[in-house]
Amino acid sequence: MKLAIVTRPLTDDKLRLAAQVGVTDIVADCPGPDPAAFDALHATIADIGLRLSVIENCLPLIRPVLGQPGRDDDIEEIANVIRNMGRLEIPVLCYNFMPSGDWNRTSVTTPERGGALVSAFDIDEIEKVSSLLADGTIRDNEAAETERVPAEKLWENLAYFLERLLPVAEAEGVALAMHPDDPPMSSFRGYEQIMNSPDAFDRMLSLSPSPANGICYCQGSFASMGVDVVANIHRFASAIKYVHFRDVRGSVPKFQETFHDNGPTNMAACIRAYIERGFDGPIRPDHVPVLHGESTDYAGYTMLGRLHAIGYMQGLIETAS
Repeated sequence: MKLAIVTRPLTDDKLRLAAQVGVTDIVADCPGPDPAAFDALHATIADIGLRLSVIENCLPLIRPVLGQPGRDDDIEEIANVIRNMGRLEIPVLCYNFMPSGDWNRTSVTTPERGGALVSAFDIDEIEKVSSLLADGTIRDNEAAETERVPAEKLWENLAYFLERLLPVAEAEGVALAMHPDDPPMSSFRGYEQIMNSPDAFDRMLSLSPSPANGICYCQGSFASMGVDVVANIHRFASAIKYVHFRDVRGSVPKFQETFHDNGPTNMAACIRAYIERGFDGPIRPDHVPVLHGESTDYAGYTMLGRLHAIGYMQGLIETAS
C-alpha cells in the first residue's frame, strides 16, 4: 500500500515534511477542470519528489446528487476532471453522494488524550452541527439548496451519474471511490442519505460491474455505522481503491474521533487485512486531533497529529509485512 497524506493548506513546507517522514503519495482537492491548474498542482507535488495519487473534494456534486437542472453540465465538468487525471496518471477520484454537504460534527473541541481536541457528533446537540469544508474551514450547515429528495430518487440519480462517468473513468485508467455518508445516517436534518451501511455499498457496486466503480474505505465512517471494520475490509476488498485510516469511539447517533492508536478498533488487524487482500492503493490518516499549540481552524487536518499518525501507520505496516 502507498502511504499518503493530505495537507491543508497545501504548501511546499508541508509537502517537504511529508516527504521527510516517508510519505510517498499526496491527496489534493480538485483544482477544477482547467488543464493548466492540474498541471500546476501536479508539478508542485512532483517537484518535492512526491506522487499525486488522489483527487477528492471540491467537485460540483449537489445538482447531480439531487437530480436538479444543470446536472449534465456538472457531470461533464467532472468528466473533464477525470480526463485531466488520466492524462497525468492520477489513479483515484474520491467523491461522496451526500445531499447535506461534507462531513458534519456537533463539536470540534471535544477533549481526547492529554487535552488534544477532536471532533464529535451527538444527535442530542444537533442544533450545534457544523459542516467541515474541504478547505478545512467550518460553516453552519445550512445547505444552499432546500430540496429534499427521497432515497429511491437518490439511487436513481447515482445510477445516472455512474452510467455517464464510469466509461470515462475506465478509458482514462481512473477509479471512482465512493466515500460513505458522514455521519452515516439514513436521514440527516431532513435530508435522506443512501451511503450509510455495508448493504448500501453492495447496492452501489451492483449498479455497475465496471472495475472503475469502487470504494473509499473510510474506517471511521464504517466504525460509526456500528459494524465490524475488519470484517468489512475483507467483504469489500476487491472494490477498495483508497483508504481513510481513522477511528472513532461510539457509533451513530453519538461518537467522537480518537487518536489513531487510542480507539476501540484493532488498527493492526486492519493493516493486516489490507495486506492479506493485496490492497496496493493509497492509504492516508484522516481526521487527526488538534494538538497543543495548533488551531481548530483546520479541525481534523492539522499537521502535528498527522505526523504522529504516519509514524504509527509505518510501525503497523512494518510489523504486518
